[in-house]
Amino acid sequence: MEKKKKTNRTGHFAGGRASNRVDRVDPYGFERSEDFDFDSYEELMSEYLVVLTRRSIKWSKLLKSKKKVQKNVKLKRYVRKGIPNEHRALVWMAASGAQDQFEKNPGYYQMLLGAQHDPKLVETILTDLNRTFPDNILFSETSRPCLQKPLYNVLLAYGHHNSTVGYCQGMNFIAGYLLIVTKDEEKSFWLMDALLSRILPDYYSPAMLGLKMDQEVLGELVKIKTPQVWRTMIDHNVMWTLVVSRWFICLYIDVLPVETVLRIWDCLFYEGSKILFRVALTLINHNQTLIQQARSLPDVVQIFKQITQGPFVNDCHTFLQHIFTEPGSLSTSTLTKLRARCRSHIISEES
Repeated sequence: MEKKKKTNRTGHFAGGRASNRVDRVDPYGFERSEDFDFDSYEELMSEYLVVLTRRSIKWSKLLKSKKKVQKNVKLKRYVRKGIPNEHRALVWMAASGAQDQFEKNPGYYQMLLGAQHDPKLVETILTDLNRTFPDNILFSETSRPCLQKPLYNVLLAYGHHNSTVGYCQGMNFIAGYLLIVTKDEEKSFWLMDALLSRILPDYYSPAMLGLKMDQEVLGELVKIKTPQVWRTMIDHNVMWTLVVSRWFICLYIDVLPVETVLRIWDCLFYEGSKILFRVALTLINHNQTLIQQARSLPDVVQIFKQITQGPFVNDCHTFLQHIFTEPGSLSTSTLTKLRARCRSHIISEES
């Protein structure tokens, strides 16, 4: 019997040639598995690097002619095609409104760090610190520089800035990703504020009402767009929270390959939370035949893990093209109506 190939965090199939220490770590600091398939990776990247180079030249020209990044049809088109790493922090800050808050509140971040700290908040954050990306060398205590202290600072400052939320699990991974991209504590703090306060309100509040609501909304959208999958979920009595909660609460971190997650975040910061639905609907729609083959609840759970791996999600450029075509129309008004209905349903059930 042929040995089944494994996948690692970057999503590429394992097997392939030996490598040196540099090869063992991806561009974002994540260590690759021992049996990482460099041949498949290099084949994919040889094509994608051509795209990246072309996009980088266009972005440099666009940003060079602008004193300030402003939202418009052209910028939206550029964002959907991918922001080069060297411009990500700048565009994320501008598109999300984080740059405005950063400029309006000089010294605020340092003030939060210098204030008296809630011992309970400190303890909770410290508990999760070593659990954040244990396979990323940038968060290793022996790394120079080590991102653990900046991560602690961002989470502590945000916990005091938004005392209603404080700190909850999942936030450490989001702050960690932001630090990897921006390499800047204060920018990571303001991007975190944009995500948790404006783009995804109530996702990380104690009741997590926004998170619960959006999971129900996804179920309603699947019922409309892929009714056969919705029927499979009903037949096997599978609650959406069982299979997609990590997708939403971690914003696809540790679910999809790193480069694919960053491309999703490009659009999330620019277009808002509807991007999370577009990704989920694409994964489900693209794999509906496989999901319908499930014969039990454990089958469904296993298949939902399976559909976040493999060539379809590894090729981030093609995958991002799919999320804007495969789910079809997804208007803000439709989402607003579904959210209002699902929110009322959850509140009535929990009261």
